[in-house]
Amino acid sequence: MQFIGRSYKGCTENDRMHGEGEYTFPTSTKYVGEMKDGMFHGKGMLLFPNGIKYESIWEDGISKQGSFTFVDGLQYQENNWDYCDGNDRRFYSERCNGIRPAGESQMTDLHPPRPIPAGCYDCADGFYDPVTRVITSYSGGFVRSADDSEHEWIVRTCRKAWGDGGGPEKLQHPKQEV
Repeated sequence: MQFIGRSYKGCTENDRMHGEGEYTFPTSTKYVGEMKDGMFHGKGMLLFPNGIKYESIWEDGISKQGSFTFVDGLQYQENNWDYCDGNDRRFYSERCNGIRPAGESQMTDLHPPRPIPAGCYDCADGFYDPVTRVITSYSGGFVRSADDSEHEWIVRTCRKAWGDGGGPEKLQHPKQEV
């Protein structure tokens, strides 16, 4: 497993994962829960590196009943899902806590919004530099390089550092001098 970037800590039977354990994928996603005959079986959850989790009941490696929870605590609902679709673009915090008083626009789900480095865009999983076409995590680590399609989408739709020209700057209003 180590040669292909995977690891397992937990119980085994006949040299297979069996019982409680923790399986780590090469992507750093982890499965924590029950195993049977080398497969996810019983209660278990997938923990993604970005903080998202998927809890489920598994049968022979197949999820039979599960729930998906985003980093901000929002749980995905298969039926009646109206969060952030074409008809409802409110942030989860607005749905839980209401809209803030007049004068405080909510450009992001964070208050105050995260400052964006000059020339970069906030693309939700990090900052995007359109010159290098690299997305870095908010802590500064490499996330990925953007292809042409992702570059075009980020430049067209994402929040950009104010004063850099181009992009959807109308989302960010500078302090007006009186």
